[in-house]
Amino acid sequence: MLKFDQVLHARLGGLEKAATDWGQTYDKLAKLEEKAENGLRRKADKADWAGQNAGVTRPFVKKTAKEFADASTVADSIRNILKDALSEFKAAKKALEKLVDEAPAKGIRIDPNGAVSYLVHPDRRSKDYDGPKPEQADFDAMRSAIKAAIDRANDADDVASRAMRTVVGTDENNFSGTDYDSLKDASRAQDAEDAKLAAEIVKKGDDASPKEIDRLNKYIRDNEGDRYFAERFALEVGAKGTLEYWADLGDTGDGSRLGLDHPDKLKELQKNWSLTLAAATHSTSPEMEAWKSDLIKAGDDPIRTPRGASPYGFQVMSNLMRYGDYDDKFLRSYGNALVVTEQKMTNGGSHPPQKAWFSPSISHLNWTGGDQGRDPMIGFMEALGHNPGASTDFFNSKVDLTPENSKDNKTLDVFDYFSKDRDWPEELTDKGKMSKEPGFNAMGHALESATTGHSYDVVPGQKDVRTVENAEVMQKVVEHYGSDPKYMHEQPGMDDSLGKMGAAYIDELNRSLEQDLDTTMVEKKNSPFGYNDEDGNSKFGERFNRELLWNRGDAVNFMGVVSQSEAGHSTLSPAQMIYTSSVLDEVGPKPGTDLRDPRNLTDAQTTLRIGSEAQGIMDQSRMAQIDKDYEKDSEEHKKAVGETTAWVKFGAGVVVTGGVAALTGGAGSALIPLAAETAGGTLVTFLGMEADDIAEQYEEDKLLKQSSQKLSDEALAKGKANSLLPGTAFAHAPGWSKEDSNYLDEALVQNVRNARNNARDNSLPEPYEKG
Repeated sequence: MLKFDQVLHARLGGLEKAATDWGQTYDKLAKLEEKAENGLRRKADKADWAGQNAGVTRPFVKKTAKEFADASTVADSIRNILKDALSEFKAAKKALEKLVDEAPAKGIRIDPNGAVSYLVHPDRRSKDYDGPKPEQADFDAMRSAIKAAIDRANDADDVASRAMRTVVGTDENNFSGTDYDSLKDASRAQDAEDAKLAAEIVKKGDDASPKEIDRLNKYIRDNEGDRYFAERFALEVGAKGTLEYWADLGDTGDGSRLGLDHPDKLKELQKNWSLTLAAATHSTSPEMEAWKSDLIKAGDDPIRTPRGASPYGFQVMSNLMRYGDYDDKFLRSYGNALVVTEQKMTNGGSHPPQKAWFSPSISHLNWTGGDQGRDPMIGFMEALGHNPGASTDFFNSKVDLTPENSKDNKTLDVFDYFSKDRDWPEELTDKGKMSKEPGFNAMGHALESATTGHSYDVVPGQKDVRTVENAEVMQKVVEHYGSDPKYMHEQPGMDDSLGKMGAAYIDELNRSLEQDLDTTMVEKKNSPFGYNDEDGNSKFGERFNRELLWNRGDAVNFMGVVSQSEAGHSTLSPAQMIYTSSVLDEVGPKPGTDLRDPRNLTDAQTTLRIGSEAQGIMDQSRMAQIDKDYEKDSEEHKKAVGETTAWVKFGAGVVVTGGVAALTGGAGSALIPLAAETAGGTLVTFLGMEADDIAEQYEEDKLLKQSSQKLSDEALAKGKANSLLPGTAFAHAPGWSKEDSNYLDEALVQNVRNARNNARDNSLPEPYEKG
């Protein structure tokens, strides 16, 4: 593998000369080929030979003429490969040179090994330093660009070296005659060869050895992201072959020990295969369109293995779509057909899905953990979780339950069915218990992508891409889950997803909380939370410049319900504080403003008032739920109280870029919209501050000696202190004089204290009581 310095300092003169020399060699051989064809071979064909001359000499002359043709073809292929490889290496080298030249102006240093760092570290900057101050997003972008250039060179190197070995061949006495028009042509030929070899292993089913499974994984892994390989592999195996293979692999009825002895290999294969098929579905070739159609048609067919297992096609395929970005159209067609099939199998919902999908003769279909893969909706929901476009469209749609009849208008509302009506089956989890959590966890992932516009396991560094269609799904989420705590609490695995969805819409929740009445849907004029673009317009369209997504009552209920859970509270709380800090940067007075005029502090005070009230709603909701869940003064109660402020350690895990703060941690990131494209001084100051964590204030034994009431009071006091931090950060952000900082600190802190008390006036959702 080529490294940064090798690409940057590559000497390409030798390669350029080789490409030129082979071009000249080809020109010479092409002339010899013409002479051999028009001279030797034609004269031999016309010669009136008999006896040994006819039986030996003529074939020898023809073979010799063919060798000239093969030699010419080989020379042409080598020239094409070298020429294209040279072009790729030059482009990669030029890209790195440009990055190295531009880095200092961005305040970034690129080390000889390609590592990036500050040109001048913040700790070593002088007081009057006015140079560039790169942020995490700048470093991430630089690393990504460096990696892309190095990958380009390595890809060219890999394809060229393999192509050269193929061109040379293994026969010392014959030219291979391999014909490559370009490096891309060689790459495609290699893809086709790999796909065929991988398919040969698949044909062995569970008779394949562990080493062969390793080789199959390597073929697929080495071609990850290559759509041409993905298509060739999918077509080589076939739609039916894919289903039959995966069903057979998990059926141990024949004594196969692959799954028993090597579950890690099957786990890797499931993920690799899923990513490959996802890439393949983006092809619109006639062959792949037929593949997709055949696979969906086989969804309601039992896939019988040689040993008698017979899962349905949908059960098998859903476990091969847990990873990767599947094509939107394919997912919608697949999902519609799956829903129609389930409705038929359950007689329109008269029977629970458990009876439809959980027959005894089903293979072990999921090796990636969480569940065994019997409920096909789980894998499908995971696929939606990785495809925001398909997920958003799906949850905003109705499924035609009788597509063969266009007149009966029998439809099913997708969001209502999955969130309210469907009796999700229990699955056997990794802990050996039957639980509905795998299903609700997957549905939460799908709703995350549908509401945020990003894959649920999004990496940091993304932008706010929410659309009105995303917001429409979120309106349904807030209305349903905020209407009764039981909907979240009786769907284990949903609370963390609801917390992330709430974080992604914390700006809209604040707009609603600002209202005086619980039922109004009209935003207050000149609201500090209306800053969505440079003109103050909502990203959801002109209608929402003043109109709210939901009213104050719905916002309070949703935030209250979600914050009853530890996962929801620990996501919404930091999201609120980050958002409050970003709004202060946007609407608060700037250094030099006359602070004696109270009107210059109005927007800052409003921002802090709403932020503090929101924190109060969340803290009180969590405390009330802890009181309901655990007996007062029990060890469990005290530990739960102590953990309510543990989220405050989040600061170092926040990545700010393009108007979004990514709160990292867990399986995915919570994306928090900011009021501006870049992080201002208040937000930066806030992220560098240390908040109070009650769990860190006490050793465990000391914490457990306190009474529950004292601990609860202490936790609420810590929450109140933490809610002051955005105001404190604003007052101590760069640019203020010492006198102005002190004045702001006093004025804003008092405002927050008053607002915190206002949270008690809200009618919060009742804590959930387990049945």
